[in-house]
Amino acid sequence: MKKIINLKKSVALISVLAISAVSLTACNGSSSTSSGADQASGGNEASQSTEAASGNKATKINIGTLDLVNGDLIAQYEKWYEDELGVEVNIIKFDSGKDINSAIASGGIDIGQEGSSPAALAISNDLDVEVFWIGDIIGKAETLVAKNDSGISSLADLKGKKVGTPFASTAHYSLLNALELEGVDANEITILDLQPDDIYAAWQRGDIDAAYVWYPVLGNLLQDGTAITDSEALSEKGVVTADTNIVRKQFADENPELVTKFVELQLKANDIINNDSDKAAEEIASVLEISKEDAADQITQFKYLTAEEEIDYLDNNFAQTLKNTADFLVTQQSIKSAPDLDVFQSKVTSEFVKAASE
Repeated sequence: MKKIINLKKSVALISVLAISAVSLTACNGSSSTSSGADQASGGNEASQSTEAASGNKATKINIGTLDLVNGDLIAQYEKWYEDELGVEVNIIKFDSGKDINSAIASGGIDIGQEGSSPAALAISNDLDVEVFWIGDIIGKAETLVAKNDSGISSLADLKGKKVGTPFASTAHYSLLNALELEGVDANEITILDLQPDDIYAAWQRGDIDAAYVWYPVLGNLLQDGTAITDSEALSEKGVVTADTNIVRKQFADENPELVTKFVELQLKANDIINNDSDKAAEEIASVLEISKEDAADQITQFKYLTAEEEIDYLDNNFAQTLKNTADFLVTQQSIKSAPDLDVFQSKVTSEFVKAASE
């Protein structure tokens, strides 16, 4: 039986408690289900996973997902996690990278999917993790959208308006950078910390004028909204965002073959996305319960890396990207301080991609 847990915003308090506890600043192919709260707070099943991995090879893996449009969805559709990892698998769905970090901090998950901004926050908050995989480089898949009747046609028009975005996300980071690049004072805008589903609800009620968010909510907003800027445009100005996977360092140290196998599955999925986009769109559409046409369109809004590109990013560029992200968040008072570059370099590894490529 497959375990898929949907973890909603109810973990907000748990998130604060778990992060504060660790930060200075702020068997066989089967799978099964437990409550999301247990996973976020290191509950029963998570504790069993940790105990199994402590000093021994894990018999269970808890994988946190945001259901982002990348190879993870292919792996879910194909049931590769259950069939090929060789241990019991729990797939836990989260709303944001902030919640992924709290679950990692509490031991509720072993591997988590999150954007580069929450990954930078995890490292800045001294979580004992490694960034070991880049699921995608974000393009138009994250966009600032304004309601058609809001009177907003540029970033400058956001002054005095209400904008929703999930704080500590790549979308939040991109929004703040976009404002700074255009010389718009963020203090003149009411920026609200809303999870994607809450953004859509607030949009429908008329509580917000604009939002910087990702799919599938982005697709809903575009039905009666207009794109103002997006992460592809920002990347051309040097503001790069990506989706990553992080792993608990202890879990990776004790189960390197399991983490390597996880990467093998991502590489296999990326090969489908890059070389058989029709099949990829069909499988992603099935998992997300959207049309194949929508899935095909969303795929074009990311860059999916080959093994060689992964290694190049992880070895040469990505630590600096995370450092730049953290430094910017300091200027925005989102975190008090950012560690030196060598700390980020020590937390980014290509070890598992290299092993998976051999």
